[in-house]
Amino acid sequence: MIPESFVQELLARIDIVDVIERYVPLRKAGANYSACCPFHSEKTPSFTVSPSKQFYHCFGCGAHGSAIGFLMQHAGIGFIEAVEDLASAAGMQVPHEERNAAIRAKKAPLTELMARAMHFYREQLKTAPKAVDYLKNRGLTGEIAARFGLGYAPADWQALQQTFADYNDPALVECGLVIVNEQGRRYDRFRDRVMFPILDQRGNVIGFGGRVIGHSKEANADGTSVGPKYLNSPETPLFEKGRELYGLTQARQAIRDTDTVIVVEGYMDVVALAQHGVGNAVATLGTACTPTHVHKLLRQASKVVFCFDGDAAGRKAAWRALEASLEQLSDDKSAGFLFLPPEHDPDSFVRAEGAETFRRLVAHPTTLTEFLLRELKTDVDLASAEGRARLVHEAKPHLTRLAAPILRVQLVKAVAEASALTQAEVETQCGLKPAARGRPAPPRTRQRPTPSSVEYKLLQIVLHKPEWAARLPLELINVERPEGQALSAIADAIDHGEMPAGGFGLLLEFFRNTPHEALIAAIAANMVEEVDLGALEAMFNDSVVRLRHTALTAEIEQLTARARQGLNPEERQRLAELLAKKRPAAPSTSGPPI
Repeated sequence: MIPESFVQELLARIDIVDVIERYVPLRKAGANYSACCPFHSEKTPSFTVSPSKQFYHCFGCGAHGSAIGFLMQHAGIGFIEAVEDLASAAGMQVPHEERNAAIRAKKAPLTELMARAMHFYREQLKTAPKAVDYLKNRGLTGEIAARFGLGYAPADWQALQQTFADYNDPALVECGLVIVNEQGRRYDRFRDRVMFPILDQRGNVIGFGGRVIGHSKEANADGTSVGPKYLNSPETPLFEKGRELYGLTQARQAIRDTDTVIVVEGYMDVVALAQHGVGNAVATLGTACTPTHVHKLLRQASKVVFCFDGDAAGRKAAWRALEASLEQLSDDKSAGFLFLPPEHDPDSFVRAEGAETFRRLVAHPTTLTEFLLRELKTDVDLASAEGRARLVHEAKPHLTRLAAPILRVQLVKAVAEASALTQAEVETQCGLKPAARGRPAPPRTRQRPTPSSVEYKLLQIVLHKPEWAARLPLELINVERPEGQALSAIADAIDHGEMPAGGFGLLLEFFRNTPHEALIAAIAANMVEEVDLGALEAMFNDSVVRLRHTALTAEIEQLTARARQGLNPEERQRLAELLAKKRPAAPSTSGPPI
């Protein structure tokens, strides 16, 4: 089989216009190209090719698809032959390998081993007074330890033999639980450490973080060093540090409630904040914040606050987080930075100053633009022409990467003011497209029937902008509907970094031979025309509000029905909270058709 990644790369490299022009004479028609359809007889052109979406569609016979689909239909060849033909023209070598599904299937036994290890570590904590005392001294209760699945790895070199009868199983090495040294001796990776299980979004254990008890310079009984203060699982088929976040599974509800996620540096910071009622914190896993991290976080909330120490290392980490955020932001999403006093980390700060003080600081962080400008101005002399010129030079790569258009305009204005230039001059020097003047043109769309569900409408919108699927509240999507299943599949692909960018053509090929192919193709077939993204985003936001309102109403009705038999105090409080949130009427989803 041909790997999906190769198909995506192929379609991203070729141009569908060039491919189709090999067989059909195309004429420019606005943003698209048109021709008489090669698949049925006609005198008036109804065959349209969209270079921006890398997609073709005939309004006469309904033929549609990607460059691969066109070649299959026009030449009457199979998928592999079409891919090989296009690859040859593009000078690419086709790899014939198994698909990624085989790799994913391989992960299943490893997750079972990790779950058994977590259970073993948790049981060991019950008989480890030293570890229990350490957690109590950090202010943690048994309840919070259980919530995060905290455990203890005994100091024994091969303690895991107690739970794994086949200690020589190669899978124990593959998932990072066991190490084999140069002499072939096997021993546990984690020894005499408090254990923090790392979960994926499905709740599977994919790795561990181990915190040494006491100081990192302590030694084992045989005189060997216990190693670093924090020890993480290595990169494995289950675990990629640059993609995962500690505590996200436990924090999800608090993140939804506050619409804010706090990013800290350590496992203990996350757990300590949760202990004090600040449950919307997560931590990176011994690595700098990556664009994938930010993308995942902005899918959960509209505001991300990075909380770091105020020292040089903390500011360096904050700068990396800023760089990772630029291409992930939109104008309805924000990133801020909270710098604690040098003597504090989040754990010590919340214990010393209290949760309310910490929440107030989180509510008013240094904004991304404030931090960016402050750092850019640090090493330039704004009193000189040379210094002001350097400021624009240093700002250019950040301005060009910033994805939020309105925020970018604001930042351009700030840079222009600091450098004694006009906004237009900064835009010209940085190669930025000037902001549009006047009212945007209405979307050029054709009338279609009203969709039968909000999920169907959202799927129409998401096919225009697949990355928006990352902003969907998936827990509210009705996956009993085919369109709900398709939305979840797109969001899952984005979450795993698998979703191709480049239009309907790549999207269709990504879902070829899946249950979602027919539905996505049917919707995409009527979406060749360009749309106004501002209007589209407004419809997206409106539909999400409708989803939330529907879920809110359903939960109220469920609790109200149960009230006849009596509700417990927690249920009564929940019902009161829901009634307080409810609006008089559901939000309107009216608007121009897509």
